[in-house]
Amino acid sequence: MARTAAPGAQEFVPDAARDLDTLKAAAPGCRGCELYEPATQVVFGRGDAHARVVFVGEQPGDVEDRQGLPFVGPAGRLLREAVDAAGIDPSSVYITNAVKHFRFQLRGSRRIHQTPDQVHITACRPWLVAEFALLRPEIVVVLGATAAKALLGPSFRVTKERGTLMPWPASAQHPEDFPVAECRALATIHPSAVLRADNRDVAFDGLVDDLKVVAGALAGA
Repeated sequence: MARTAAPGAQEFVPDAARDLDTLKAAAPGCRGCELYEPATQVVFGRGDAHARVVFVGEQPGDVEDRQGLPFVGPAGRLLREAVDAAGIDPSSVYITNAVKHFRFQLRGSRRIHQTPDQVHITACRPWLVAEFALLRPEIVVVLGATAAKALLGPSFRVTKERGTLMPWPASAQHPEDFPVAECRALATIHPSAVLRADNRDVAFDGLVDDLKVVAGALAGA
């Protein structure tokens, strides 16, 4: 798929939306970048509007693109297992992605995941900002490098900072856009990295250990 200039999603995001349903209803009309053209549909966030924890991933995958729901494919199933194993109440979770359309490359009849470029992250950013304007989580869990770029800035390295509960960093990408000053953040690997790992058990246990930090914080430990 050729890279093209992205006008950005801002003109497609409803002004002063009062609820997440309003945003979700408007999202299919977004033409902020070229990714909408080959994708089956937009994949917006879902979960509790009063969530204590917000998970932010990279982008929908093939299964998510076909079903229109985030984290319902193999990585999503693994994430749900990790959330359960860590002791986080799934009813207190909202989950979304930094980029709302599936970026892929065709190989025969298969659609192979492609990591979004910075132009796609920037173009889709207004949707993430609008979601956070309505959510007031206690903790944001950043899943993988793309979400970290979108939320915490280009210099943040998940491999160096993972599993550490931190105040919302002043170095975050345009922190004024995200009204989460009293929120804390924790970065960890994306569950798809567990699926690709040579030793999945070790990688999964590492993800669970990171999420146990979140569970402990929610419990007041």
